[in-house]
Amino acid sequence: MRWLVTGACGKLGHDLVEELLRSGEEVVGLGRDHLDITDPGGVRAACARYAPDTVVNCAAYTDVDAAESRPDEAYRINAEGPRHLAEACARTGARLLHVSTDYVFSGSDRSSPYQEDHPTSPCSVYGESKLEGEHAVLRALPDRAAVLRTAWLYGAHGRSFVKTMLGIAASGSGADVVDGQVGQPTWTRDLARRIVLVGRRPDANGILHATNSGQATWFSLAAEVFLLAGADPDRVRPCADDLFPRAARRPAYSVLGQSRWAEFGAPPLRPWRAALREALDEMSPPES
Repeated sequence: MRWLVTGACGKLGHDLVEELLRSGEEVVGLGRDHLDITDPGGVRAACARYAPDTVVNCAAYTDVDAAESRPDEAYRINAEGPRHLAEACARTGARLLHVSTDYVFSGSDRSSPYQEDHPTSPCSVYGESKLEGEHAVLRALPDRAAVLRTAWLYGAHGRSFVKTMLGIAASGSGADVVDGQVGQPTWTRDLARRIVLVGRRPDANGILHATNSGQATWFSLAAEVFLLAGADPDRVRPCADDLFPRAARRPAYSVLGQSRWAEFGAPPLRPWRAALREALDEMSPPES
């Protein structure tokens, strides 16, 4: 099988290309410098040149706060870009796997996980643009596309909250971290492995939720990072969300249910603490 990965220089795209190569797959990974998904001609040319069986879209506009003041750019990348990819795949017969987000839900007055078929209700430009991208993909490829919603990504490559907390833990200082938003920290390597599974299952189409299981707040995640890094978790102090005002609203609760994996004989992804423990071995600097 031939794979084409967009956004291959990002933290997820990088891990996905590595995982595909490790699995013996034929893969081309293209970063933004080599493929701008907002350019329909460039997308068509890439699909024609590389003739992939499966395209995975890891490219996205992910600056949630900046999207509020730059909605045109967010929609161009998160909505129009996936549409161009889907239309190109429709022409060539390729399958498309598109990575989306928990931010398609508002999290208002919610205390149980959102299943894949729950009505969406984004509360930010970022969430709205990502939802429009989902719709574009599934409209163009109703029987040949999977949308994988994920959340709170971290990994060895690129920036992330976990990396920031590792740096603070190593510095000997502490941190005030908000304790009011509930979600699911997800290791990019675990997500990459799940994307490979989906790509190998042509019947795994439609919306799928792919996050490490369990739930956390940013505060509890930070405390766990400190603990696993050998730092005093009491140096992490919980605080209210309004101590750090942001341009964009975040879902107060965006835990994703993963009931559909049973259809394909696969369990949900492992608990987030187990994933984090393994991930930190890869992300931490080697001991001297």
